[in-house]
Amino acid sequence: MPSQTLFRPLLSQLTTSLAGGGRGLDQLGELEPLDWRDLLLSLSVIHDLHTAPLGQLDGGERFQHHPGVARLKWRLEEQLVAELVRRDEATVWKLPDTAAAAMRAIAARGLVPEVYEWLADEADYDEIVDFLSVEGGPDGGFDDLVAICQVGLDGAAKLELAHNYWDEMGNGSLTRVHTELHRKLSLALGLAAPARHLLPVAVLERSVLTGLMATNRWLQPEMLGALGLLELQAGPRCRKVIAALERIGAPEEALDFYVEHSRVDPRHGKDWVDKAVTPFEGDARWATGIVRGARWRSIVNAGFFTALSESFIGRQQRVS
Repeated sequence: MPSQTLFRPLLSQLTTSLAGGGRGLDQLGELEPLDWRDLLLSLSVIHDLHTAPLGQLDGGERFQHHPGVARLKWRLEEQLVAELVRRDEATVWKLPDTAAAAMRAIAARGLVPEVYEWLADEADYDEIVDFLSVEGGPDGGFDDLVAICQVGLDGAAKLELAHNYWDEMGNGSLTRVHTELHRKLSLALGLAAPARHLLPVAVLERSVLTGLMATNRWLQPEMLGALGLLELQAGPRCRKVIAALERIGAPEEALDFYVEHSRVDPRHGKDWVDKAVTPFEGDARWATGIVRGARWRSIVNAGFFTALSESFIGRQQRVS
């Protein structure tokens, strides 16, 4: 009779092996996830080995390239990419021929999701706090992602990502570093990110897409497109958050983060397209990948905001 451990979710076996000094990692490469959530959570742990702060890993980073982990990462990401391709092919896209114009057209789709209108006009204090705890702001480690994305670039694209990164770094002022601004926001409102295993699948998909692109050099063009889409869409959404925070009388410390992004992200988005995307117009691999990455991000975003709408607006409607 097979051991009962074979029926435990892959996530549990992976985390147990990492915490146990790598014991059992060799056997993980052939194990299948229990379901889609198990796949996403397991990939999240693997991506952490590549990108999470070392203090959070407790030595687990040593197994980043363990053969068992590498095999598992490969297989799970093959399934993830296949699902992204399937959803992409099932979506009707009518886009301009150039990468820059296509990026702008994708950004215009669902520019301000319904849940942001609700946030600005109706959400109460607790609902705003809960929403922002999940949404995470337009950064989500954006500075690290820009740093990863610029590896191997040169010319105008590299320079633009450097300008973008320096803005993320508060142009040299520690108190204006965007992650510091978000920390100040979190303290002011008491934000606390929900435990990963409690997040909806659509929320996990958004973060795992980022991890996928950040840990695979072959997806660097897609990453450039996905990050550019984030910059193109952040400004109007941030303005809705500002309206919500002002409506409930939130302190200045809570506003600073979103005010900063509402001001700089429209410029970041334009410059990203003009200076980091346009230079690749003549390179078929890069141009195609950039647009594909923007489409993937758009698809995952749509699911993410649908899930938030169902959670917040739907909950409000059920109560009333």
